Order: sequence, then structure tokens, then C-alpha cells
Amino acid sequence: MSSKLKETFTAVPAPAVTPPAPGALAAKVRTLAPSMTRSMQRVAEAVAGDPAGSAALTVTGLAERTGTSEATVVRTARILGYPGYRDLRLALAALAAEQAAGRAPAVTADIAVDDPLADVVAKLAHEEAQCLADTAAALDTAQLESAVGALATARRTDVYGIGASHLVGQDLVQKLLRIGMIAHAPADPHLAVTNAVQLRAGDVAIAITHSGRTTDVIEPLRVAFEHGATTIAITGRPDGEIAQYADHVLTTSTARESELRPAAMSSRTSQLLVVDCLFIGVAQRTYERAAPALSASYEALAHRHDPRGRDLP
Repeated sequence: MSSKLKETFTAVPAPAVTPPAPGALAAKVRTLAPSMTRSMQRVAEAVAGDPAGSAALTVTGLAERTGTSEATVVRTARILGYPGYRDLRLALAALAAEQAAGRAPAVTADIAVDDPLADVVAKLAHEEAQCLADTAAALDTAQLESAVGALATARRTDVYGIGASHLVGQDLVQKLLRIGMIAHAPADPHLAVTNAVQLRAGDVAIAITHSGRTTDVIEPLRVAFEHGATTIAITGRPDGEIAQYADHVLTTSTARESELRPAAMSSRTSQLLVVDCLFIGVAQRTYERAAPALSASYEALAHRHDPRGRDLP
């Protein structure tokens, strides 16, 4: 292996993570609870359900209320993104203040099979808006800045995703292409790995996976990481396996899952927000070449539209 290649991930320090804003706490609980132990879930559900009451408790008091141990409370706080229980208490107190002032996010009921379409529209609009707000509140802007910097100077960018995440990856690729960058989003998992083998220092690989454990996404990112590319993970599970091979982790939120709204659907909204943030950041940093490239792509397609804006047959 070349001396320029990175060492294995065990020697790479974990990226610094900014504690989530108080308003994003409920979203963090929804996102991370499925991967927690049952005792941790009890702690997470308690603090999200009663932030004011929990903020008034010591670590011992919260452990007693939830029937867990002090160590479990501390571990839960850390999984939620806080250095310790003291930091979690401060966030809970702030969240309680937001709720008292009427600024806390409302919770809507799940979409039912017999809901009128007007109710479906209202519920989906609320959930989508809340999902975007949660993602924006929890997004680590330092990690985002670093990811944008790597993308803006990349020789080539590969984006890996499966299913709905692949569609998000394609969205990012077509945006990058329009500003003159070289980007690919291979749909075939085998092709993704063979593409990753060709990456080197100066290239960027982006993996999009809500669960953080999709093998067909982890594998090409691992290969890209080991070959020296800068790696970025867009995931709802910052503690998932995918993070082991990521130089930068961008965490997404998700709306509550239900029978009619699976994770693949609810995670897409927040992934698209992160993708748009990446693109705008890159376009800002490369404006002198991005602006002419956007104009050129627009002009290349202009003849396909008549003066009244209608597509020609």
C-alpha cells in the first residue's frame, strides 16, 4: 500500500461533534432510539417527553425515575451528542423554556389509512417542515465547512447510495455537473467499488445512508478511504459503522416512521437539505467558474423551450 494512503480507521481520530441544539433533542431521540438498548431508550424517551422534569433531576434521580443506572444515563447523554449529563440537563432546561414560550415543535398524529387527503397534506407538510428544522438545528457546520472545502477542490467526486438514497445522490451529481465538476453516482454496487478503487488523494467520496449500516454503501466508502480520498458520510446514525470510514459526518434527522411513511421516505427530505447545503457551499467557493458553467448549461437547453416557457415537442 502506498505511503500516501491513509492508515486504517482505528488510527484516525473521531471527528469532533457539536452537541445538538435543544430544539433538536426530540429529533435525535427519534433517530437514535432504535439503535439503543432498552434501558437507554427509557432514558431517552423520558428526557424527550418531559424535558422540564428531567432537567430538575440529578443523574441519580433520572436513573431512579427510569429504572436504570447512572452509567446508563451518562451513556445515553453521550449517544445523544452531549459530552456528559450536565450538558444534557442544560439542553433540557433550554428546551423546557422554549416549550413554555410556545416555540417547541408540535407533534402530529400518524397518517391513518382513512385520513382525508386534506389531512394528509397538512400532516406531511408539518412533518417535512419539522424534519428540515431538526436537521438544520443538528447539522455540524464545522463538519459541513470542511466537507464543502474538500468538494470545492476535488478532482473527481463519487456518490454512493442505494434505493432512495441513490436518488438523492443523483440529485447532487447533476448539480455538480452543472457547475463543471466531475461527479458520478454509480447505481450498481459492484461498479461503485470498482470506481472507488480509482480514487486518490484530492478526490472525494460521499456515502448516503440513513441507517449507517448499508453494506453496499459502506464497502465503496471504505475502499475510497483506504485509497486516500476524502470521505463524507450523510447519515441519520452518526455512531453507525459508516462513520468509521468518514473524514466528515453530516447528520440528518427524520420524521417519525409509520406504516405509510417508512424511513426511506422520511429520511429523503433531510438528505436533500444536506445535499443542497453542500452544493450551495461549493458554488459559493467556486463562483468564478460555477456561474459561467451554470449559464452555459442553461443556454445549451434554452432551445428546448419556446418563448412562453412551454416545452417543445
